Amino acid sequence: MSDVARLDLHVHSTYSPDSKLRLDAIVGRLAYQGLRGFALTDHNTTRGHAPLAELAATHRAYLFLPGVEVSTVEGHLLAYGVTDAPPRGRPLVETVEWVQAHGGEAVPAHPFRWTHGIGRTVAASAPVRALEGRNGHNSELANLHAEDLAARRQIGTTGGSDAHALADLGRAFTEFDPSVATPDDLLEAIRRGATVGGGKSTGLGGRLALSLRSAALRVGRGFRPV
Repeated sequence: MSDVARLDLHVHSTYSPDSKLRLDAIVGRLAYQGLRGFALTDHNTTRGHAPLAELAATHRAYLFLPGVEVSTVEGHLLAYGVTDAPPRGRPLVETVEWVQAHGGEAVPAHPFRWTHGIGRTVAASAPVRALEGRNGHNSELANLHAEDLAARRQIGTTGGSDAHALADLGRAFTEFDPSVATPDDLLEAIRRGATVGGGKSTGLGGRLALSLRSAALRVGRGFRPV
């Protein structure tokens, strides 16, 4: 795509137990990162949706897609366009069906990550219309595996930074046709497989730093899972 709209479709805010990223800080960084908007995908909660709607009302130049990253039996799943968080801890296929029945679209998050990814076998058969092909916290190899599988399945890819800190915002992104104007347009593009993930992966040093940070946060919240 030469003329595209870029959105970061995997962003965590203070409503996630492992993020201190404020919504207003995210919005203030969008133009600098060349982003037209972002999806709010906090862990197993939609508590940030109401504040996000308030921001949308005052920042009409941007697109904000409400979402959630839900924990399934097999791994993490991004659910876009839902008003409530899907039940956590259910089988992935059941959760995908729940999301679609509630008018949303489901995309497996970082499917080839060792922790919280759904893995190749499940990703190859999951009844979804896109895979997260570019995750800003993934290794390049994991992202390439996801992109290759999506190509073989002939479905779309999405991209997102998986940002928990402002410096990561926009590291990975999703490219849409520039005609998209509403959250419903974004969902329809995902349904049609008309999205492409792009951006950077994270090297070994960066992933080790992220692992240490995650371990410290787990200790701080009493080892409760996200």
